[in-house]
Amino acid sequence: MNYIARKCTLFLICLFLFGVSSSAQNKKIDSLKNELSKHVRLDTTRVNLLNQLAFSHFVKDLVKTREYLNESDSIAELIHYKKGKARSIYIRGITEAIQSNFDQALVYYNEALDIYKNIDFKKGVANCYNAMGITYRNRGELRKSISYYKKAINIEEKILSKNLSASLINLGTSYEEIGEFSESISYLKQALFIAKKDQNMQRVAYSLNNLGIVYEQQGNYPLALKHYKESLNFNQKLGDSISIAHNLSNIGSIYKIQKKNEKAMITYKESLKFYRNMNNKQKVSSVLNGIGTIHEDNGDWKSALSYYMDALRISREVDSKLEVPYILNNIGEIYLRLKDYKVAYKYFKGGEEISLEMEKKETLCRSYVGLSKVYFDQKKYKEALNSALKAKDISEKSGLLSDQKDALEILSAIYKNRGDYKKALESHKEFKILNDSLFNKENTEKIARLEAEHKFKQAIDSASIRELQLTRTVSITSENLKKSQRNLFLGVIGFLLISLVLGSVIFFLKLRNEKSKTQNAMIEQKLLRSQMTPHFIFNSLSVLQGMILNKEEKKSVSYVSKFSRLLRIILENSRDKMVLLSQELNAIENYLALQNLENENYNYSVTAMDTIDASEFKIPPMLIQPFVENAIEHAFVNQKENRVINVRISYEENDLICTVIDNGIGVDSTTKNKKEHKKSLSTIITSERLQMLSKDFKMKSSVTIEDRKVFNEEGTIVTLTLPYKKVS
Repeated sequence: MNYIARKCTLFLICLFLFGVSSSAQNKKIDSLKNELSKHVRLDTTRVNLLNQLAFSHFVKDLVKTREYLNESDSIAELIHYKKGKARSIYIRGITEAIQSNFDQALVYYNEALDIYKNIDFKKGVANCYNAMGITYRNRGELRKSISYYKKAINIEEKILSKNLSASLINLGTSYEEIGEFSESISYLKQALFIAKKDQNMQRVAYSLNNLGIVYEQQGNYPLALKHYKESLNFNQKLGDSISIAHNLSNIGSIYKIQKKNEKAMITYKESLKFYRNMNNKQKVSSVLNGIGTIHEDNGDWKSALSYYMDALRISREVDSKLEVPYILNNIGEIYLRLKDYKVAYKYFKGGEEISLEMEKKETLCRSYVGLSKVYFDQKKYKEALNSALKAKDISEKSGLLSDQKDALEILSAIYKNRGDYKKALESHKEFKILNDSLFNKENTEKIARLEAEHKFKQAIDSASIRELQLTRTVSITSENLKKSQRNLFLGVIGFLLISLVLGSVIFFLKLRNEKSKTQNAMIEQKLLRSQMTPHFIFNSLSVLQGMILNKEEKKSVSYVSKFSRLLRIILENSRDKMVLLSQELNAIENYLALQNLENENYNYSVTAMDTIDASEFKIPPMLIQPFVENAIEHAFVNQKENRVINVRISYEENDLICTVIDNGIGVDSTTKNKKEHKKSLSTIITSERLQMLSKDFKMKSSVTIEDRKVFNEEGTIVTLTLPYKKVS
């Protein structure tokens, strides 16, 4: 059985955080460039901007990245900014790592680590440990990578770092690769929990993808596919192209298991194009190996061998052992098919040696199964049995069901040829049980159902996919249907689009209406507060206290009666959206009487035209009183006698008009007063409210304030056009 090192696990999180849409990334870069052009001073801010730009460019433009880093280095050195210097060196390490220059990357990471330790910047130390763990993992030194991840996690837990879930994903991935699945699942589930809690959807997607890989290794293909599909859904929403490529590659492996090689080939080639653009040689090697396995399945051994050799050459070129045992085992399979046992033995033995060195149990099992087949074909049954038993023992302990199945299959053949039919039968029965559990009807149906569910989710979640499907449907229909049918179909589409637009308009109008109601409520609350201010209440109670102290019993009783009546009227009116005009005028009259009770400061009148029945009109409450209060507080500055305030209601040409007239100093003089803002408060609130009411009542509502000197008179005239409803 051929095999691909499908570790397209998204373990580069702490380094390669470019999983965003290209448009969003370009906007970020443009914003940073704009800030840099404005900030010309050679200081820490410029260093940080340069480092951010370098980090944003390293995937697509390494030359530009180095230019930013060179400038950042020189400024940081000049101003002795150690933190900025360390960050620049750290990013240099990333640029080398992504090109698979692992030794040089480690040199940079160690240099940055020393600086971070000297300045006691723990976050930077943890990032370096994480980056070093990734680099050792890519070199195939898995135990060493685990030790560095754990160092990073230890620091991140103490400083409550947001990068903790990333480190846990990396650690879980390394445990998966050495075949310690229970540890791997534990760390990946921790990462998934933290990522969901942090609402970091990118890392949620990474955790799901890597859990899928573990479940696939255990032979649970439906559960693996379920996690791959969920991860793909998240990454499509995020626009994370590199992660989508990883997901598709892993889903491709399920297609390969289902013998859907055409689908698998498409996903591998898409991944290959992406990794070549990125100049990630290690990933290019991995995908070439995968394409080789499909050619091998199709019986094209020559093409398969060509891809395997290219993959092996690239892996050795970048000094990465990670993919090598997979590739060696696959090359061994080709030579085994060609019955070139000497060369096949050499490659399987090479796979065994590197797997033992790296502690990679899955590739070690594959090497032992391959060696057992080589010995079996040469009738060396003793050696074949020894290798097959090793593969069976490791696969049973590690839970590698697929490898256990292959080991049992060759064991059955070995026992049969040695004449041990009882053990041959036992091994064959175990093989059948495992084979049926991996490829039974129920699993096949589960996989088909999961694929259908994924397509359904995509149809719901992605408007762009629906649009694309619709466009394709229209295109196909236009070729096959008559003109009338095509027009009908397009008419349906137009109807749906119009419905969508109308639905959006209705939603917008409802939203605006709700906003209008909220604004009305807020304005009414402001108006109530302005009408019954603490200042007014305090003054009223002070007046009452004076009357009581002066033993003006009758006057104080009258005052309390009017004050309580006014409070009751105002509170009752404020609860209703509409009140009778007669009630509102009653409130105004009580207010004026209360203000005038102590010294009879002014004459007032509240009148309605004879042609108006105040009980037939309903108006919004608390529209008139603020202007009456303004007249009392501001109109009669330095005027002790002959103070007059008249409130009149008239009905002209279907407009209900209220005028508040005083004979004071006039609005033009009032605006020069230091307390101008007090007057404007009620005016502004009422004006805002009238604007809202005008829309609600669908009739003219307005307020105008004029100085009476334009009529050769003294004072101010306020004209209110009131919204109203007639009582039926």
